[in-house]
Amino acid sequence: MNAIEKADTFITGPLYASRKKVYPQAVNGRFRRIKWAFMAFALGLYYLLPFVRWDRGPGAPSQAVMVDLTHRRFYFFFIELWPQEVYYFTGLLILAAFTLFLMNAVAGRVWCGYMCPQTVWTDLFYAIERWVEGDRRDRMRKDKAGWSVKRVWELGSKHFLWLMVAWWTGGAWVLYFDDAPTLVRELATFQASTTTYVWIGILTASTYLLAGTSREQVCIFMCPWPRIQAALTDEWALNVTYRGDRGEPRVSVKKAAHLREQGKPAGDCVDCRQCTAVCPTGVDIRAGSQLGCIQCGLCIDACDNVMKEIGRPTGLIAYDNDINAERRRAGLPEIYKIVRPRTILYAALICVVGAIMTIAMANKKFSGVNVLHDRNPLAVTLSDGSVRNGYTLRLLNKNGEARSFRLQVEGLNGAHLQVVGATDDSDRPTVVVGPDRTLEVRALITTPHDATPPDPVSIDIAMEDLKSGVTARAKDHFFPR
Repeated sequence: MNAIEKADTFITGPLYASRKKVYPQAVNGRFRRIKWAFMAFALGLYYLLPFVRWDRGPGAPSQAVMVDLTHRRFYFFFIELWPQEVYYFTGLLILAAFTLFLMNAVAGRVWCGYMCPQTVWTDLFYAIERWVEGDRRDRMRKDKAGWSVKRVWELGSKHFLWLMVAWWTGGAWVLYFDDAPTLVRELATFQASTTTYVWIGILTASTYLLAGTSREQVCIFMCPWPRIQAALTDEWALNVTYRGDRGEPRVSVKKAAHLREQGKPAGDCVDCRQCTAVCPTGVDIRAGSQLGCIQCGLCIDACDNVMKEIGRPTGLIAYDNDINAERRRAGLPEIYKIVRPRTILYAALICVVGAIMTIAMANKKFSGVNVLHDRNPLAVTLSDGSVRNGYTLRLLNKNGEARSFRLQVEGLNGAHLQVVGATDDSDRPTVVVGPDRTLEVRALITTPHDATPPDPVSIDIAMEDLKSGVTARAKDHFFPR
């Protein structure tokens, strides 16, 4: 190693640090109960939602939430989306982003601490681990003790249960892409497609590795949100905070009493390290805001329990903002501003995007027409002097039953519309489009010699649904030459 390399190593330290295994300890408290509630809700929703039924009429799938790749549809209860309506998914992503920004502005990484799938499944895997191997001290002691028959049995049982959870997680995911009861029966009788089994295997492996093995490494190194969140937060956001102005200097209970008798300062923190012991990412919250902190609040529960035991006020660790830390040092009262320009802006953007999507959904049409004019030639002059333009029409029927549509030309007097191959030779021919289908037809528009406009004219080709009366239109041009 040359002098420059030695200097770089001395200044920056090692590029990689070996992983230190985290042994989170079980804790009881308000935030732990909130996390249990979110876990039960999220897992119940994920595993059971594919089995919820929704009647859409004959010929349509009866699964409430389903991605029908075969027919290129997405169903969400009464909502049905086609691939052409990808803008709805774009709107959902925008809503999710602004909601995440609002949550961050109000309470930091509250999404990470309670609702993130990585957090939910890791919590579940930790619960299984505690049930099989015991709590923090038991697991640490068993890891140091070495191998034994009982230890092999415990590890085998734990990993087997993890794999079962991961397997059902992967299995539940594929249920969203086909009729759930039918697919479960096919999977149980080994009649499902190879692709289905492959995807279950991939999702099983990813769930097992991320929630059972990688755990906090996903939050610290793989997830981009902590870096984004750090750039979006401000001094008013509520974050899990160790109130050092109250907790320092850290001394034991007996020493604190002795120091206070002498009129010397003594903090409320007794350096029990329970806040670190319960942290799922191994963070010591007393060191300040850190990338690894997911703001789950478990350290608050642990600290409050200790404060209650020693007869001191709770809240040494709490959701707080940076402003209050400075105000307490100055002897000023605490202030909180949930409603401020940043949160108002995010809430307003959420309302605007949500309103746009709601209005678009309310005015959604289940039929449509697209027009493509012939490029060469643009127009043909017939022997009698009349002029003809050719078009390709793509008629769209999003309904679950066949529909009859009447076509007509608007904005061109005396025009005759003919659909090639249709028996209806009227100026307003009728075309039948099958359920959930698009139909491409060849159309010719002809004007008599005396009614042909001298210049190109903008026209509408209208498609009227004879059952509902709804009319869809598409604009194009009629060229005289």
